[in-house]
Amino acid sequence: MPPRALFLTPEEPKIGSGGGGMRSASLLAYLQSKYDVQTVTFSLRTHSRSPAARAWRNAIRLARGCPPLFDRFSGYENQIAGALGGRYTLGVVEHFWCASYAGLLRTCCDRLVLDLHNIESQLARTHARAARWPASWASQRFSESYQRLEREWLPRYDLILTASEEDRRRVEHPQVRIFPNALPEIPRPSVLETNAIVFSGNLEYHPNVEAVRWFRERIWPRVREQAPAAEWRLVGSNPGAVEPFTGGDPRIVVVGEVEDAVAHLSAAKVCVVPLLSGSGTRFKILEAWAAGRAVVSTTLGAEGLGARHGEHLLLADDPDDFAGAILRLWNDSALRTRLGDAGWALYRERFTWPAAWRRLEESGGI
Repeated sequence: MPPRALFLTPEEPKIGSGGGGMRSASLLAYLQSKYDVQTVTFSLRTHSRSPAARAWRNAIRLARGCPPLFDRFSGYENQIAGALGGRYTLGVVEHFWCASYAGLLRTCCDRLVLDLHNIESQLARTHARAARWPASWASQRFSESYQRLEREWLPRYDLILTASEEDRRRVEHPQVRIFPNALPEIPRPSVLETNAIVFSGNLEYHPNVEAVRWFRERIWPRVREQAPAAEWRLVGSNPGAVEPFTGGDPRIVVVGEVEDAVAHLSAAKVCVVPLLSGSGTRFKILEAWAAGRAVVSTTLGAEGLGARHGEHLLLADDPDDFAGAILRLWNDSALRTRLGDAGWALYRERFTWPAAWRRLEESGGI
């Protein structure tokens, strides 16, 4: 019989459920090749999603110094203990949000691994720079809280996983290995371009909200004027979160949630990643590369992927430069093809599930 492993995750590990679920699904598939894995997920207590209720909860969290998701996934020790069965050679915890269960899991797991999808203090810090007050102030406070919690909880794990070398350098721990974000092996779509600029992602996720607002206010007006046939499409779940920035323009099309983001990206002429905050690496770029399409991204948006400006994508951090990069691609089909081919080749080389598993194995595995 293979050794037993416990996989504790706050979100269902599956394809098509967003970047977090995709990363967890990849790691779970890797573990299942080595271990008899028991997966434990959360059934959260319901609470109101109204803006007033959310603001009240976050005010309490600010006063307590406990960030939202860390608080949201705390307090389930009894339920988790009830799901455990015997001893495990390995315990893997997904997301820093669940790091506080180390003490409970140590009682039944020989080794503990914490998979950091993001460095939460870095994510909150960059959001503080990108957001407007009072969200900027709150994010800075939560970043400081996350730093304190990271110092407290990371040492309690035997091994830490990060998505990139950049994130690895942000972690103070003697054992850190890189497990890249990756997609399953996807055949390259054969779809004709349409006159579309496409942004994809969970539209409620705060880095994506800030990205959509920045693009709508600072970049889209110039692109709209100089590319009169262009349509901006937003693909992803929770489209209501960006309604304040998308209404009133018939050339902005909110597609909403789809089963296959790569299929929608494959119809784009240009894929855009105007992120101003974040950590980890961006699945939206990997999906655009898997679709064989050219990408324009901020430097932060492409962090951790090893992509080179002018070879795999175009990078721009100034709004005018970002708009100029889109228009350059819009008018140059040969450049679009060259970048799309190079991005697709990089995805196949480094960012499929088998490639991510090989990298983890070469660094020592789990």
